[in-house]
Amino acid sequence: MENLDDFIDHDVPPHIILQYYFVFIPEITRLMLPVSVLLAALFTAGKMSSLNELTAIKSSGISLYRYTAPFLVTALIISLLAIYFGGYVVPLANKHKVYIERSYMKKGIIRTGSNIFFQDSPTRIVTISYYDILNNKAHRVSIEDFNKTDPTVIDARVDAKIMKYDSTKKDWVLHRGIKRIFSNTTEKVVKFDSMRINDLNFTPSEVIKKQRKPEEMTLSELKDYETDLLNAGNDPTRIEIEYDSRIAFAFANFVVVLFGLTISSNRRRGGLAVQFGISVLFTFIYLVLMKISVAFGKNGLLDPLLTAWGANILFLIAGMVNLVRVRK
Repeated sequence: MENLDDFIDHDVPPHIILQYYFVFIPEITRLMLPVSVLLAALFTAGKMSSLNELTAIKSSGISLYRYTAPFLVTALIISLLAIYFGGYVVPLANKHKVYIERSYMKKGIIRTGSNIFFQDSPTRIVTISYYDILNNKAHRVSIEDFNKTDPTVIDARVDAKIMKYDSTKKDWVLHRGIKRIFSNTTEKVVKFDSMRINDLNFTPSEVIKKQRKPEEMTLSELKDYETDLLNAGNDPTRIEIEYDSRIAFAFANFVVVLFGLTISSNRRRGGLAVQFGISVLFTFIYLVLMKISVAFGKNGLLDPLLTAWGANILFLIAGMVNLVRVRK
């Protein structure tokens, strides 16, 4: 419902709305998977406990560790599959979702400031406010050329409202702009309606790649992007946290089952409903802690690895302690 206003205001066609929600399903599945796995484990273990089947199992000499092994092995397998699902399947769906948001709902478009900036050559920096994938053109472009002998001195700067790629000649054409040439204390200003630049070293596909959000990138692409940021002298902390968090969140399936099973293994007053409520409460506390730690990590207050795995480590220890202490 939160997107209803955007759909109406921008007159988004019905088939595009259906596409939007269809490609949103993988992301929702990823977020709901830990809770779903926990519910499945709790329902099975809680029902066995309420029907005294767990008592019969213990009486036959089977330990609680052996009893929980199938649950934990299954949860571990789901966690490993969730790494691939969240790391490669979900980003592909998110890529199309973001495309719809930008093209039809006008979300994520930078009207002021800069969205993409990169070093095209040792003496050239390119800045692009927004690249329109639908119309294949860049908006609010700046190209700065620095002196080869003294990189702190700028030789020329070109600003244009639009830049389009000529696929036949393999170069870029700038429209409605101005070029400034600096020489000692003088400045030469040239206005133009159209100007061709044939020595730029990037293509539209590379610009689109640089414009992508982390949610659109696979695990491999995130790792490559982290390396690129590091080599360019930028801070890769946010991308590092995003990479580690995806893997850590996948293992939430294993952690919540381990923690939840120790609560549901013994009968309590109120039966399955109380056990279910307690376990779900702790699961949401776990998810909240993970989100809070990510927020602290992105602000540089926590180590990226600890940010991603802190909640997992805390609840894994709690689950193992409960497993040891629970009546066998």
